[in-house]
Amino acid sequence: MIRLLEKIATYPRLLRVLAAVASTMLAIFLIDNILIYAADWPGLRKLFADIGLASAGKNFKGLEGAAVAQAWGQLIVSCAVIGAVVFWVLRSHTRALSSDANMYSSISAFVIRAAFWAVLLIGAADMLISFLRVEGLLSAVVGEHLTTQLGRSIFRGVYVHYPLMVVGIIIACFSRSLGFVWLSLMIVGAEFLIVITRFVFSYEQAFMGDLVRFWYAALFLFASAYTLLHDGHVRVDVLYAGFSERGKAVTNSLGAVLLGLPICWTILILGTSSKGSVINSPLLSFEISQSGFGMYTKYLMAAYLLIFAVSMAIQFVSFFLGNMAKFVSPVESTGNGGA
Repeated sequence: MIRLLEKIATYPRLLRVLAAVASTMLAIFLIDNILIYAADWPGLRKLFADIGLASAGKNFKGLEGAAVAQAWGQLIVSCAVIGAVVFWVLRSHTRALSSDANMYSSISAFVIRAAFWAVLLIGAADMLISFLRVEGLLSAVVGEHLTTQLGRSIFRGVYVHYPLMVVGIIIACFSRSLGFVWLSLMIVGAEFLIVITRFVFSYEQAFMGDLVRFWYAALFLFASAYTLLHDGHVRVDVLYAGFSERGKAVTNSLGAVLLGLPICWTILILGTSSKGSVINSPLLSFEISQSGFGMYTKYLMAAYLLIFAVSMAIQFVSFFLGNMAKFVSPVESTGNGGA
């Protein structure tokens, strides 16, 4: 197996192309899902299904009118993006595998960083709104009409949560901290607040527990890719510790391709397969908990699975390239290998 991977590693440009296409397909898949279920586009899936039925000679009612232009336009743009990415890889033929591995790690880190800041801001803002609402103080702050509107999950999602997501992305562009420390501190503070208010002041509201769950779930899922970057996940180590550096690279490379990436794609495909799927359904309906005056963030917790799958998939690509770099030269082995 080592000899096989050594042979494959002699084609670094091919490995870089495959990694770039795999990462680009993640973005195309997510955009396709948004266009299908949020904008009512036919999407690439419907187009490919129609092409398959037509090639099989079956009678069916295919795409019509604007749907044809939308589907083919999306296919052309997707192919153009993939072509541009492949062209960039081929042009930068002197670029090392380790450099690409570090680049994908940086992309994964940015996704996690933006998500962390977003949930931090959304959690604090939604908790404040829920507190003012449950105590009957919100109307004095924003007026009766806006109070009624903020009681609707779709309004709060579009006009409060979404703008804060954009703010989180902007902060992530300038801040290099992943926010783990701050989010962990906020979770401890929120839990401590529950203890104090419950046992000292005999006061507790649904939004207080919702906030802890909202932040803790984010910490647990978003930190996975960061932990993979630093090889911090628990290994059931029977043989691995005794392997040579190249033996460890073989294990990590095969694990990333045969186990890691398929799991991430399974989550994405099953979670977004239909309007009623486990990820799409809460996001499209702005689902909230049944706790009355709790936080309106339950639907966002479904998106955590998307962030988890995407960030882990990108990090697995980085993990694969970093380990394959160890078969090229000693210089290449300085990249992100995780071992």
